[in-house]
Amino acid sequence: MIDVQNQWDDRHVEIKKVGVKNICYPITVLDKAKGVQHTVANVNMYVDLPHHFKGTHMSRFIEILNKYKGDIGIKNFAKILQQMKTTLKAKSAHLEIEFPYFIEKGAPVTKATGLMEYICRFCGRSNEGQEDDFSVGIDVPITTVCPCSKEISDQGAHNQRGTVTVTIRFKKFIWIEDLIQLVEDSASCDVYSILKRPDEKYVTEKAYENPMFVEDVVREVAKRLSADPNITWFSVESENFESIHNHSAYAYVEKY
Repeated sequence: MIDVQNQWDDRHVEIKKVGVKNICYPITVLDKAKGVQHTVANVNMYVDLPHHFKGTHMSRFIEILNKYKGDIGIKNFAKILQQMKTTLKAKSAHLEIEFPYFIEKGAPVTKATGLMEYICRFCGRSNEGQEDDFSVGIDVPITTVCPCSKEISDQGAHNQRGTVTVTIRFKKFIWIEDLIQLVEDSASCDVYSILKRPDEKYVTEKAYENPMFVEDVVREVAKRLSADPNITWFSVESENFESIHNHSAYAYVEKY
């Protein structure tokens, strides 16, 4: 049969990324407490396409995923990227995996347990003649109390939920749980799935005694990340979904 994708294209336009997107696929992730955790990821896979080829072979991306079925994770990222380049005769390959990760978390006073969900990302890139690039990203929900509101109010202060997104590059393996803990320790208070009345009292008072602007949050996270010699690069962004404003508050920092 005719291989249409390999036919000549005379428009002389190279494509930087071409591939498949939004593949729902089961993966296994290392779990600090339980060894492994099974979850379902959203996967994007791309390669470059030289100007003289009409198209790439989309089915081959899925074949590569199936080859690594049950073993798609950090340790095999470089192998999968290399397989993509070899199979699709490409000079560069990109792999992005986003998935929910669950941690059993106890309430601060009653210790009532529930599952907390965190959205995680593994992103890898392999370019011919360059060192492979790999990063881990995590979205961590937090709560903050506004320092200005507390300072100017006779009673109380407004608070809000927020999301901190941390992306890092590192030298050696790092646990997802440790990154989450670092972020939660950098906020006014962390978020829980289950809170009884004693827990609500604790969380409310802890946050009130530790007011933080969105700027404070990203600076505190950046300070802690900078102190870890294992982390070679990071970006931190925080978005507060304001409770008394019709907008979000946002801050971003990055280490080069």
